[in-house]
Amino acid sequence: MSPIRALIETPRLRLDPLRADDAAALFAYRGDDEVARYQGWKPADLDAAIDFIAAQSRLAFGTADTWCQLAIRDRTSGELLGDLGVHFPPARDDAIEFGLSLHPARQRKGFAREAVGALVDRAFREWGYRRVVASVDPRNAASIALCRTLGFRQEAHHVESCRLRGEWVDDAVFALLAREWRSDAFGTGIRSTG
Repeated sequence: MSPIRALIETPRLRLDPLRADDAAALFAYRGDDEVARYQGWKPADLDAAIDFIAAQSRLAFGTADTWCQLAIRDRTSGELLGDLGVHFPPARDDAIEFGLSLHPARQRKGFAREAVGALVDRAFREWGYRRVVASVDPRNAASIALCRTLGFRQEAHHVESCRLRGEWVDDAVFALLAREWRSDAFGTGIRSTG
């Protein structure tokens, strides 16, 4: 099995580690109430974004039982468009999980599909995982549509199972197996680098 590399490139995107100079951009969209509505983390201020990036920089990408955050960048300009969280499970036999946030001006342009598709392809083809999952607030229609577009199936709907910003919310679980993944049908255009 190849080592887990944090760099992924697609035709339009580059997924790589967050950098210290991303803090203002990260705070600008992650601090937005609409972006944070379905997220577990919302930075209280710029310092929280700076601290988050610093903590991520001390974490080796692929560390078992951790969430590692990748920047989603415009491949040409390097502009931070969003971020993609990856939870690496305690054991290789367990499912890898993802979560995504995009700047509002970068939504509805296919960037989420391209980024997540590339991550799923890498998780199956290079990292050797057999299952990818996503936990989605059922009110988040865009994330549910993304999962379905990529071939994920809904496996569960847990009622009022998560506490988010002082309210009990439902949780829909989507999953995809390596044997079900068809990157040729998806057309990721992924180039292995790193």
